[in-house]
Amino acid sequence: MMGSGKSTVGRRLGERLGWEWLDLDAVISQRVGTSITGFWADRGEEEFRDLEVEALREVANHANRVVATGGGVVVRDESVAMMRSSGLVVWLQATPETLVRRIGAAADRPLLHEGERLATLTRILAGRRAAYDAAAHVSLATDDVSVNTVVDRIEELWNGFG
Repeated sequence: MMGSGKSTVGRRLGERLGWEWLDLDAVISQRVGTSITGFWADRGEEEFRDLEVEALREVANHANRVVATGGGVVVRDESVAMMRSSGLVVWLQATPETLVRRIGAAADRPLLHEGERLATLTRILAGRRAAYDAAAHVSLATDDVSVNTVVDRIEELWNGFG
């Protein structure tokens, strides 16, 4: 989910393991030559999700890589299957209140352009909760937990994965 700590934790985990870290949204943005927000506004969610599947297919089959996906990646079964078959999938959980605090006033969130952020995030999270749970091998709460503690736990889980 946006604001859960995917990029921060992913980057730190990659550094710790000596692995490449990729943000899937950044990969897509670079590929299309515009921001995700701009692409989303011009072409819509369906075309974005098509690109997301394509990009995930390219990055998922490489060893020693930490990949942070966008929060909506779970809406496509194909994406979930690729993630689960290529490595450990961790759902970083946070309450809607924590997500709002972390996201702040960021304007680069297409799903947050309309309505009150807490209500919108609460609705999105409720709608995706089952998909996140089904996609993840494990979930970790990130509310009021340090980045290093989350990274430590994921490293432990990775060492026992397989």
